[in-house]
Amino acid sequence: MDKYYTKPCNFYFGKQSKKKIQNNLSLPFGGTNNISFDSIEIISRKKIKLIHYKKINSLNKNLRKKINMDISNIVRKKKFRKLQLTNTPLLMGVINMTPDSFSDGGKFNKTNSALDHAKYLIKKGCKIIDVGGESTRPGAKEISVKSEWKRIKGFCKRTQKLKCLISIDTRKSQIMDLASRYKVDLVNDISGLNFDKSTIKFLKRSKKPFVIHHSRGLPKNMQKKPNYKNVLLDIYDFFEDKLKTINRNGIKHKNIILDPGIGFGKNLKHNITILKHVSIFHSLGYPVMLGISRKRFIKDLVDINDSKERIGGTISSSIWLMMQGVQILRVHDVNEINQAIKVFKSLKFK
Repeated sequence: MDKYYTKPCNFYFGKQSKKKIQNNLSLPFGGTNNISFDSIEIISRKKIKLIHYKKINSLNKNLRKKINMDISNIVRKKKFRKLQLTNTPLLMGVINMTPDSFSDGGKFNKTNSALDHAKYLIKKGCKIIDVGGESTRPGAKEISVKSEWKRIKGFCKRTQKLKCLISIDTRKSQIMDLASRYKVDLVNDISGLNFDKSTIKFLKRSKKPFVIHHSRGLPKNMQKKPNYKNVLLDIYDFFEDKLKTINRNGIKHKNIILDPGIGFGKNLKHNITILKHVSIFHSLGYPVMLGISRKRFIKDLVDINDSKERIGGTISSSIWLMMQGVQILRVHDVNEINQAIKVFKSLKFK
């Protein structure tokens, strides 16, 4: 039997959204009237059908039940520990304490410079600081637990006074455990909890919130001819299966974020497909996060207009994702992205 997926589309914003909802012409998105939608795409691996939400009752009983369950996930308010998810997108600021990260390696790999940058990012509006000590860029090699912890230990010891959530970007349960002795509000494992078999045990024991991130392969080989039957639905199925797995392993809380993993085992076509259709992941019922900042897909799209920081491409991607209801953006240039979001909202939402 065909499996069906629900993608909300045709979004409205601000005053127009509120008016549409008031007149029963659209459905609120994520527990807020500031964003709403009036149509859905019903997707299978064979076909796509676009319908207005009021025509759902004309579907057959089983399909109608599935679509209504998905819509209930889409419209309800998303909850995540200590985060307000009705005024989105929230920004996660990146601090790579590494010598070899793809865009800022060596820039903040000392404790004092990392802390100063964290304070700057918080001042400019980020709600989460994501700190990592191991580069996971394409082609990067694994480093030891000892080396990774040495890089971030000093920073972790001094995070208590930082007025935001602290996310630890690591694939290793030992690093998660060491860091959790200090202030760690979120675990961001780019391997999708697959790299270290002890990670799920740690997450169960510690009850830490975490990101389920999609990637294929390891950094050293993930960009060697990545292949999918259907990248969008394959990632959706991965999330669905992973959520079942963690539930079976005794993790019952809902403080989970989903990240489709732009650039992690994906080529340009895969990345663009995810970005264009990212709203499909809202039907899983969890906050969605994307890391698009300075990514290679921007270079691939703009050719001679590429630049080191890729701020233009990051901003346009960020605005697009905001308009698809994405709740969290992982970015380097917090001030510039926040500036763009504020101006856009003033023009579009008010």
